[in-house]
Amino acid sequence: MLPGSFQIPAAIILLIGGLLSCFAGYRVFRIVLTFFGFVFGALFASSAMGSDQTLWMIGAALLGGLIGALVLFAAYFVGVALIGAGLGAGTAMVIWAALGREPGIIPVIVLAILGAVGALALQRYVIVVATAFCGAQTAIVGAAELMGRREFDTAAHRVFHVYPLDPMPNTKWDLIAFGVLGTVGLVVQLTMKAKGKKK
Repeated sequence: MLPGSFQIPAAIILLIGGLLSCFAGYRVFRIVLTFFGFVFGALFASSAMGSDQTLWMIGAALLGGLIGALVLFAAYFVGVALIGAGLGAGTAMVIWAALGREPGIIPVIVLAILGAVGALALQRYVIVVATAFCGAQTAIVGAAELMGRREFDTAAHRVFHVYPLDPMPNTKWDLIAFGVLGTVGLVVQLTMKAKGKKK
């Protein structure tokens, strides 16, 4: 969470960063890793601060963001493996959710390991798919925030919650926009890669 006054700047950053990841994620993968490392680090660190500690929250977000960005920037192959592990764990969640249950720890771990191994084996395609759809989701979150469709705490609007990787978007139209944008980003990245090979 971030101070509510940061809503517009944070939403713009999420929108621009998400679109960059969606349409050019493979070409600028280290930048994309750095961006998501900063976002995750900032969200994780700021969530440890109370909503009334604005300065400490901002400081924690910046410090956590910088640490997260440095870690993912330096760990290129680890980042690829983490993407695969995340996709594997996410697949377990989706499968078990479709069955109306929550997955146990064993299926999540097994699918995360398979995802990590598969990501390293099919590195280029995993990066393209992951950056296209993670970027699309992040851009949708940023766009939704800019349109004022996210709800804030009723007690005080000064706290801004950002969850760029919600399991599913909030509405049917968010889901449709996510699918369309992610697919377009995937096609654009694959087309750019194919053109680059011909040259």
